[in-house]
Amino acid sequence: MAIGVLLLVLLHPVGAEPARRHVLVLFENNRLLPANVLGDRGITSALAEVDRSTEISTEFLDYPRFSGAAYGATVTRFLKEKYAARPPGVVIVAGDRALDFALNTRSELFPHVPVVHVGVARSYLASGPPLPDDVVGVPFDRDFGGTIGQALQWHPQARHLVLITGASEHDRNWEEELRQAAGRFEDRVSIETLAGRPIAEVLKRVAELGTDAVVVTPGFFRDGAGSLFTPADSVRLIAQAAPAPVYGPFVTFIGTGVVGGWMTSFEAMGREGGVIANQLLAGQAPSALRLPPVMPVALHVDWRQIERWGIDPAAVPADAIVRFRSPGFWQTYSKEAIAVGLAFLLQSLLLTALLVERNRRRRAQSSVDQYRFELAHASRLAVAGELTGSIAHEINQPLAAILSNAAAAEMMLESGTARPGELKDILADIRRDDLRASEVIRRLRALLAKHEVERQPFDLNEILSDVIALLGAEARRRRIALSARPASETITVVGDRIQLQQVLINLIMNAMDALADTPEEQRNVTVSLEGAATGATIRVRDRGHGITGDHLAKLFESFFTTKRKGIGLGLSIARTLVEAHGGTIAAESVPGEGAVFTIWLPRVVPGGSGWIGAT
Repeated sequence: MAIGVLLLVLLHPVGAEPARRHVLVLFENNRLLPANVLGDRGITSALAEVDRSTEISTEFLDYPRFSGAAYGATVTRFLKEKYAARPPGVVIVAGDRALDFALNTRSELFPHVPVVHVGVARSYLASGPPLPDDVVGVPFDRDFGGTIGQALQWHPQARHLVLITGASEHDRNWEEELRQAAGRFEDRVSIETLAGRPIAEVLKRVAELGTDAVVVTPGFFRDGAGSLFTPADSVRLIAQAAPAPVYGPFVTFIGTGVVGGWMTSFEAMGREGGVIANQLLAGQAPSALRLPPVMPVALHVDWRQIERWGIDPAAVPADAIVRFRSPGFWQTYSKEAIAVGLAFLLQSLLLTALLVERNRRRRAQSSVDQYRFELAHASRLAVAGELTGSIAHEINQPLAAILSNAAAAEMMLESGTARPGELKDILADIRRDDLRASEVIRRLRALLAKHEVERQPFDLNEILSDVIALLGAEARRRRIALSARPASETITVVGDRIQLQQVLINLIMNAMDALADTPEEQRNVTVSLEGAATGATIRVRDRGHGITGDHLAKLFESFFTTKRKGIGLGLSIARTLVEAHGGTIAAESVPGEGAVFTIWLPRVVPGGSGWIGAT
């Protein structure tokens, strides 16, 4: 047992960590090259799918900015020293020059580490010696021929093909491939090559092209003046200057102004390299890998350029990879459209239900208003019944005076002693008493008439005067001092004057009822009217016994009354009528000191467009 434990300790010393997955990725260009960004994304995602803790080191040769034997030796020494203590388990090289560098330095750097190549053209591999067994990868094709053929298919009117390349070694390799591919179309178009020229000269020539031209270019790293570019940047400048459509073979050109081309995805290349690296790190032998001969190529297009150059959308293959196409409304907002449609349907149903309910409520409200109108009219008739004796007295007085004056005039005429002046005075008295009786009947008819509700402006002082005149006889009959304090100004409100008269009559009659068993010297009812900026206040004050606290809270409720023969609707109707005029009514009382009923009504401001405070 002790020997077994000792062997375990020797084989797994204390503090030792398991070997980690370490991958070195070497790009031939700088880190900001769009192709490198996409390739790195593919490599990283593929490695993380197997083990998210995989250690990834990334280096860039920064070609073509730096090159030569001295530079190569410096980079080799740097990498050797940097990774001496932590060598990678797999090296992934991206690009032709990166593969060259790895093949030339691997004996010095990482002699027994397998190499995976990505982004290497199949034509480049075919032009050199066979790769070692532990250097594997899937090459790709720069399909210049397919791209040129697609351009001429979509632009059958084209008679001039312009090829543009640069001055670096890479650019010259692309130029050779581009020329060979274009040679197949010499019988259809004239071919012009702009190779290794300064960018200004290229743009000037491109700007002079006619509508019968088509431009095909892989871009370039260096122009004839020695200025450095990324291929995507150089193509963007060309597309901006060209009055003719531009095509290219790399996916990083989509969005720069090119129409499209037959291309291989750099991200897909990176993913393929990451998958191969995972297999090698898992211990699989390079010779046992089953790799495809070449990366797939597909037609990539910029839909905005399809529309710009008038290309028939039906001519775009269904399997083409389309970018920047604005999807149709249904494709973009199908879920939202369904949701909106359902919401609209539900809203329509809800609105229909609300309209039905509104009409039902209106009919119900109309019925309630009609009943309320009938009830208010009945209340006025009941008040008139209470005032019968006083009203009869008020009418009998002027009628008796008229009869007396008529008899006196008749006697004067029969005796022959009538003088014109005396007869004139008698006629004046008759006219005055007739008007007095007529005014009493007018007020009574206005109160008792069954009329439709009217909303018109009127002066509250006039209402107060009519009510005091109508109830004056009843107050005298009950030996009550009824006094009014009108406002010193005209106070105009909007509403139904008969309804407001009814409210005041009800409150004054209640005040007189409250004084029934009080000493005669205390039988005072005062009605005052005060105006303010936005409204008017009417107070009806009596000197009765007051209202108890428990009664005060229920005073305006329907069918609540403190009278023996009351039905409890007077104050409820009064509150309804006041609130219908946008006002309020309230009661205050101190037991033994009388009660005060206060009405507030919104008033019409002179020169204004309506009544302030109305709802």
